[in-house]
Amino acid sequence: MVSIHQLLNHLIETEQTVSQSDFLAPCVRQGYLRTRVNGLVYTFTLKGWPFEGWGLFRPTTYETVTLVKEAGVPEIAQYLRRLQPFRFYLVHRLYHRSWLAYPINEADVHRQLGEVRPVVVHLVTDAFAFDQVIARWDGNAFWFEQGERSAEHAISPYLCQSLAEGTAPDELHMAGLTPEALTAYSLAIKTGDGNLQHCQEQGDFWSAHWTTADGESHTSTLAKDDLAVISAGICLRDCDRDYDLQSLVGISAQT
Repeated sequence: MVSIHQLLNHLIETEQTVSQSDFLAPCVRQGYLRTRVNGLVYTFTLKGWPFEGWGLFRPTTYETVTLVKEAGVPEIAQYLRRLQPFRFYLVHRLYHRSWLAYPINEADVHRQLGEVRPVVVHLVTDAFAFDQVIARWDGNAFWFEQGERSAEHAISPYLCQSLAEGTAPDELHMAGLTPEALTAYSLAIKTGDGNLQHCQEQGDFWSAHWTTADGESHTSTLAKDDLAVISAGICLRDCDRDYDLQSLVGISAQT
């Protein structure tokens, strides 16, 4: 049986290691980063200038990290290979590099996640509305990996042109259009060109103030838990390299 003194010594050694342990993780603005050192989980916020992307981070305290450098393509690929892939239509850019998206195959998503709904895909690069992409699920968030190489590329420009012309979903007539593509198109119509003006914190909720393309103002109340983006980091030095990223991020639902 482990004694209390052994546990305390383990905790002290781990906290000394934290400041020397760089880790790889995706980061969105105002998001959180999480990694594990010697079996203990730490959650951090980024200190300093705003950063959004893949990076190598170093803890400065038990609550904050700084960016050491941006991660390279091989490091990002190594991270993403650990996660479950899904295919989506990009629907509408919400903010920065985060897009509203809809599954290309509803049955596949329902089988693996138990539900089908629009999702947010983070850190999207070089993409347009209705592009078909692959994103990886870490148990809390979807992270963009690449465009879908096997996609029917004629669908995206057709849907973009139809949206610009104001074509109704029931007026779309193109071979190869699936029910999922029509759902994504309908979502794009509903989303429109709304712009977020500002958010105000109110206890456990945010009040989001936004305007539509024609200037009409709206206010929506959003639960903080629905907006939180918590990414899991792969520790790079003297800590747990081979843990399940999905399990690590899932801890957020229990803390």
